[in-house]
Amino acid sequence: MSIQEKKVIIVEGRTDKDKVAKLLDEDVEIVCTNGTINVERLENLIEVFDMDYRDVFILVDEDNAGKKLRKQLSKELPHAVHIYIDKSYREVAATPESALAVALVSSQIMINPIYL
Repeated sequence: MSIQEKKVIIVEGRTDKDKVAKLLDEDVEIVCTNGTINVERLENLIEVFDMDYRDVFILVDEDNAGKKLRKQLSKELPHAVHIYIDKSYREVAATPESALAVALVSSQIMINPIYL
């Protein structure tokens, strides 16, 4: 599989990355922004991970910081697919594995069936 065939999921933090990685049943690159980022750093991530030419998914928290980051990422990556968690969980890391698995599957990301 070439790098351009590999999907990219953008998350906010390390705990989000670890939780998502645990559920996956395909080779996906997970990129952490570590919260809101400036335009220069975002452009660098886009270039380093070749995001203009890959399937990109945005999975961030449903809080103010996450919404701000989602808006920022949308501007720079208009082709990205947005994955949403239920607002009641607020954070990706606090979302039950089964609910997170359903959200990922709905975006055609392969999940280990034990989480569904």
